[in-house]
Amino acid sequence: MIGGLEGVVAAETVLSAVDGEGGRLVIRGHTLGELAGRTSFEQVAHLLLEGFFDDLPDPEALARRLGAARAQVFAHTTAIDETLKTLGPIEAMRALTARLADGDDLDTALRLLAAPAVFTPAVLRAARSLAPIAPDPALGHTADILRMLDGRIPSPARAAALDAYLVTVSDHGLNASTFAARVVASTQAGLTSAVLAGISALKGPLHGGAPGPVIEMLDAIGTPENAAPWLQAALDRGERLMGFGHRVYRVRDPRADALKGAYRTLNVAEPARDPGRLALAEAVEAAALEALRQAKPDRRLETNVEFYTALLLEAVGLPHEAFTCVFAMGRTTGWLAHAREQVLSGRLIRPQSAYVGPAPEAEAA
Repeated sequence: MIGGLEGVVAAETVLSAVDGEGGRLVIRGHTLGELAGRTSFEQVAHLLLEGFFDDLPDPEALARRLGAARAQVFAHTTAIDETLKTLGPIEAMRALTARLADGDDLDTALRLLAAPAVFTPAVLRAARSLAPIAPDPALGHTADILRMLDGRIPSPARAAALDAYLVTVSDHGLNASTFAARVVASTQAGLTSAVLAGISALKGPLHGGAPGPVIEMLDAIGTPENAAPWLQAALDRGERLMGFGHRVYRVRDPRADALKGAYRTLNVAEPARDPGRLALAEAVEAAALEALRQAKPDRRLETNVEFYTALLLEAVGLPHEAFTCVFAMGRTTGWLAHAREQVLSGRLIRPQSAYVGPAPEAEAA
């Protein structure tokens, strides 16, 4: 029995490689360190989609078309009603995305790439009885996301921080949501269906639904001096320390370093935005790693992507309940690329299962 399919190679891909032992993430021939904080989300989207659409334009033209796609999908925000307002942001965003037509062309892909960026601010505003703000196609993708939240053009530092996050989570091997997207794409159901499968898998707390509790932990700890005793008490109660340990990485998650760097850069640019938060975070991180080494000496539990995800998204002004939606804003790029890669392979994903249930009575006799 192979629990969780560890060690099973289910696809060959040119998109990304995750080295869990070495703590290394490669995206289309580039290390994460070469991309995060150095390239825009639009540029990484072009990198991931290249070769999967015959009409893919150059990065600058792709950015313009993505801006136009944001304007196109905004029309669907008129469907936000009282029922959608009662849903969580990820469920409401998924419901609006389901309104988009299926297809396998670049225009469909760009509308899907725009969807979480437009629908997330819209549903967050609707929950506060505020009207959605229409996109500005002339703005960069991340600047427009933040502008659609409050109507103000963000500082370059805030937009750059969100860019770094979306780039960092754009693709990460054959994780649960990407595998779900590839399975659906392999049936030739279309890109919208594949992305909806990805969103549904990402929604789970064992995948994309985990960063929010990091903020709750930091708020409960309160001060750097309280970090060690609070964390030790949590471990004594058998609780998991949020933001530490990963299913694949046996060393430090390279995405944690990329996001920590982006968070530091934002704090240097705008120190008044998050006073004392960085010092608290670093104290909690150091205390948690030491407590885990003492409590679980036989396991390598290092900082993962969740820890600095929560801090960075909080610092750019995104509410905790929307963190999974923001994850989807970045990861949709990877889902689309993997879906197209799978479709172009022409192969239906159809694994086998081992039956372990009871035998028919006639055979048992």
